[in-house]
Amino acid sequence: MFVLVTYDVSTVSSGGRKRLARVARTCMNYGQRAQNSVFECEVTPAQFVVLKSELMDIFNPEEVSLRFYMLGKKGRQKVEHVGAKSVVDPNKDTLIL
Repeated sequence: MFVLVTYDVSTVSSGGRKRLARVARTCMNYGQRAQNSVFECEVTPAQFVVLKSELMDIFNPEEVSLRFYMLGKKGRQKVEHVGAKSVVDPNKDTLIL
């Protein structure tokens, strides 16, 4: 399933800046950055449960806001991108490892 993960983390304190980096690193393990605080993740339902659990371990409701948009199996087909910073579609684009 295609999930959009967005977050807002207060970076006023050094703990907040570390938390921001941890949230981004966690999201990178499951998808790719579409914008600064937006990740596109192609995950199975089981992977989503693990991703959400990992993010909730970092979560501090006073300093972090998380949003999960479940767009389903065909969600990527509904995304229209205009402008700079295009994102690689692993289902269509060739990846060389």
